[in-house]
Amino acid sequence: MAGRLSAICFHATRPPELARFWSGLLGWEPAAGDGIAVLPPDATGFGLRFLPGQEPKTGRNRAHFDLTSASPEQQRRTVARALELGGKHIDIGQSPEEGHVVLADPDGNEFCVIEAGNEFLADTGAIGAVACDGTRAVGLFWSEALRWPLVWDQDEETAIQSPDGGTKLTWGGPPVAPKRGVNRLCFELELPAGADWGTEPDRLVSLGATRTGEGDGDRMTMLDPDGNEFSVRRPG
Repeated sequence: MAGRLSAICFHATRPPELARFWSGLLGWEPAAGDGIAVLPPDATGFGLRFLPGQEPKTGRNRAHFDLTSASPEQQRRTVARALELGGKHIDIGQSPEEGHVVLADPDGNEFCVIEAGNEFLADTGAIGAVACDGTRAVGLFWSEALRWPLVWDQDEETAIQSPDGGTKLTWGGPPVAPKRGVNRLCFELELPAGADWGTEPDRLVSLGATRTGEGDGDRMTMLDPDGNEFSVRRPG
């Protein structure tokens, strides 16, 4: 039985502050548990988990959120709310003609507020996509790992989406910037109840993942084919 994507984890210098920012921006509720987390109103989606990390930020993250807008007014409200909560405008080379707005959260993590009418992100939810730097191979890996079908596979760019809909995971294809240190954003998989703790990591290795030897009895850290950290945890 494949693990489900239970959370996107942030390694944060100030986890409580970052949790308050994303909870306030998305309207998601705080949750108790391992680390500081916020959960979406729809239980079928993934949560956000904020873990302590002091790794200095060097360059752009390998993954960022694309937030959706139903109207130009909603886009303006989302941007205004992000700034009110401690976010800021940043310049990553975007042109004035582009309709999306590029911001950073209080810990410097980039995200975009996408303009209304974006067909690719239609009917995806507040977080339309987790947009990642990555090869086609890593997109195919995650399609098999999560058992999510490909919804885009063209010119080395890939995207997958749960059969239940919701947020898309996308990879932009080469060139992929060199990895520096531990990624600030990473995927967390949770095994379903009754799953064999040893079988699922073996399956992921057969698909191209690598064991790191890190973790404990309830969680292990692995690397995907592009060297990005992700964790696998027991049910609950």
